[in-house]
Amino acid sequence: MTAVETQITYTNSYTIQHEDAYMTQEEDWDRDLLLDPAWEKQQRKTFTAWCNSHLRKAGTQIENIEEDFRNGLKLMLLLEVISGERLPKPDKGKMRFHKIANVNKALDFICSKGVKLVSIGAEEIVDGNVKMTLGMIWTIILRFAIQDISVEETSAKEGLLLWCQRKTAPYRNVNVQNFHISWKDGLALCALIHRHRPDLIDYSKLRKDDPIGNLNTAFEVAEKYLDIPKMLDAEDIVNTPKPDEKAIMTYVSCFYHAFAGAEQAETAANRICKVLAVNQENEKLMEEYEKLASELLEWIRRTIPWLENRVAEQTMRAMQQKLEDFRDYRRVHKPPRVQEKCQLEINFNTLQTKLRLSNRPAFMPSEGKMVSDIANAWKGLEQVEKGYEEWLLTEIRRLERLDHLAEKFKQKCAMHEAWTTGKEDLLSQKDYESASLMEIRALMRKHEAFESDLAAHQDRVEQIAAIAQELNELDYHDAATVNTRCQGICDQWDNLGTLTQKRRDSLERVEKLWETIDQLYLEFAKRAAPFNNWMDGAMEDLQDMFIVHSIEEIQSLITAHDQFKATLPEADKERMATLGIHNEILKIAQTYGIKLSGINPYTNLSSQDISTKWDTVKHLVPLRDQMLQEEVARQQANERLRRQFAAQANIIGPWIQTKMEEISHVSVDIAGSLEEQMNSLKQYEQNIINYKSNIDKLEGDHQLIQESLIFDNKHTNYTMEHIRVGWEQLLTTIARTINEVENQILTRDAKGISQEQLNEFRASFNHFDRKRNGMMDPDDFRACLISMGYDLGEVEFARIMTLVDPNNTGVVTFQAFIDFMTRETAETDTAEQVMASFKILASDKNYITVEELRRELPPEQAEYCITRMTRYVGPDCPSGALDYISFSSALYGESDL
Repeated sequence: MTAVETQITYTNSYTIQHEDAYMTQEEDWDRDLLLDPAWEKQQRKTFTAWCNSHLRKAGTQIENIEEDFRNGLKLMLLLEVISGERLPKPDKGKMRFHKIANVNKALDFICSKGVKLVSIGAEEIVDGNVKMTLGMIWTIILRFAIQDISVEETSAKEGLLLWCQRKTAPYRNVNVQNFHISWKDGLALCALIHRHRPDLIDYSKLRKDDPIGNLNTAFEVAEKYLDIPKMLDAEDIVNTPKPDEKAIMTYVSCFYHAFAGAEQAETAANRICKVLAVNQENEKLMEEYEKLASELLEWIRRTIPWLENRVAEQTMRAMQQKLEDFRDYRRVHKPPRVQEKCQLEINFNTLQTKLRLSNRPAFMPSEGKMVSDIANAWKGLEQVEKGYEEWLLTEIRRLERLDHLAEKFKQKCAMHEAWTTGKEDLLSQKDYESASLMEIRALMRKHEAFESDLAAHQDRVEQIAAIAQELNELDYHDAATVNTRCQGICDQWDNLGTLTQKRRDSLERVEKLWETIDQLYLEFAKRAAPFNNWMDGAMEDLQDMFIVHSIEEIQSLITAHDQFKATLPEADKERMATLGIHNEILKIAQTYGIKLSGINPYTNLSSQDISTKWDTVKHLVPLRDQMLQEEVARQQANERLRRQFAAQANIIGPWIQTKMEEISHVSVDIAGSLEEQMNSLKQYEQNIINYKSNIDKLEGDHQLIQESLIFDNKHTNYTMEHIRVGWEQLLTTIARTINEVENQILTRDAKGISQEQLNEFRASFNHFDRKRNGMMDPDDFRACLISMGYDLGEVEFARIMTLVDPNNTGVVTFQAFIDFMTRETAETDTAEQVMASFKILASDKNYITVEELRRELPPEQAEYCITRMTRYVGPDCPSGALDYISFSSALYGESDL
């Protein structure tokens, strides 16, 4: 019982201040008010019987409580009997002042015991004031019969009520919630007697509808066998709506004192149950940790090979499917594992805290399942994952480039092969051997035009070879076909060069024989060939495929196309001039009556060919315009996607960073109780969870961007990967912070630390946490301890550092600081205490039997002990005796004492 501070003021009455809330009288005994008649009757009988139960030890008793205490003599005698102390010698006179003096001596003695008497003076007792007399007796009962009752850290009324609840809990129709109506049916009193002396009452025969019979049974048994006098009337209790609480408490307290001897074994059993319950809970947490760690490590083991696979697919569709699978992994499969990893760390920290608080050895997971092992495995997973998405995007770009080059290669090859068709046969002809002079010269000019045309096609052959080389360098899946086709073209091109040279040599040998040449045909051929090549190039450019990734790039193509269209008028003039030559030939032939063969001896091109190709060029120009405008629209849509993503990312990114900074200061800066801190952190956590919809929306925009093959965004520095990592870190940080506060609450409750002490610890820690990061350097920690009154030498400080920083990290966290301070000031159960409790249950024997365990402990804890205790080996011990000494030591990781 806590020491009581007492202040006494004597002015014919007594006013005393007492710290115990219950010992302060629950109501003032006002002179102007009267007790409820029913309550007064119950109190008179109960208090009289209680006083007589003690006075009879001195060979006397009282009949009328307000009359027999008026002279103070029996009052002083009662106090001597119940306290075991001697009071000052009473005055023997019968005058009023003698009586007042005796009563004052009794009241002085009551006050000396730390009791508060409100408005109760000697004059009222001497005058026979019923209310004041009953109030004084109730105060004496509280001090000497109820105040010292203590059950599980509760005392007085609360302790007595808890004791009654514990004892009557197993009994049907009994629910003790107070000291008035809960006792009206008599079953609670019968249950108390039956719990301790089942041989006195057959509880199964009691009926709830017979309260008077139940009460009288309890009164008679208590008086006959337990030496508890009858202090109440059954009819008074039953007929009163609310029986007098003080009378009931007085009577029930007699049962507590009568059965107090049986409490020692129960207390010992409770201690063992508490220790075993803690051990069972810790073992369950250990099993859960092992299971969760195994599952997480197995998932990491299965996932890493998948992410390490860098075998590229050969088609764009297959690679895009790989990218979609990876997105599903990041969105669907990985987030639950992130939560499992965080929960695993929280469970591990909580388990270690509980083990430390219960004075158990630290938990060592199975080999390979330490938190550090899981962290290393997770780090390996993230390292492999980091380059996987980048590799996927690179491969998609490569395949996109390959598809574009392959199509371009096929187009150029088709045009070249179409141009070379028949050229070898033509160059192999020997038509000049039977031709006329004019025909020979025409053949010569025709051959010169062909050489010009051949030179013009040299660039295309080089482009085909360059494209084939690039396809090989980019590891095109059908490179063999490309190489075969390219090699065929190159071989054919070399053969064309050889045949061309041979034909020129032949024509030059006979050139001297030819004199006539049609200058106009020659001029037409010379002008038509380059113009035809220009149109071929124009058609090739107008049909050329393109790939762009920005509006600037498409604008560049539009500008080039506009420049091309600006050259069309000049080209049209060239066309008209070329066609004018042909018209001039027709005009001359018509004028001079020359019969033309209809074939230009110098070229295969005709005016119709020029006109047809020109019409084709004019037709392709608007088609090219349309393609470019469609690409402009696509790039504009892509730009809108970039801006839409950037607008959200530029909000979400700073928001996550701000929340991270706020959380990092919450555990340091928040004032108030730990529960208030927990509520604040829970609110932070709920706000973060509510923000998840913004992340999901950003994920949707990111998916649209990837589906549109957008690979850059100049409007923001945040990528989806940055946002994901920040979000995961934010969730982990708030969970860990909440767990730290939960552990502080657990530490506070387990160690009995007040909120003021925690606030004082927090204030000291914050004062020396100079970096405001929740950690102190060793020098700051030393200064903090010195400021709190510790006398530290180097050896002592080194010992303390091994406690607060066992891993030599160089910093002291707030949790470690709290653990150290509570370890220095609080007490925990020890192996010796548990051993002493078992010894009580075993009746001072060095072993305990199965029957004793099952009798004294609840079934679950009893079986727990039976299955884990080893057999006791010693002289004169019965079969099946168990060794509780080694079992108690094992609970705390100690060797046998």
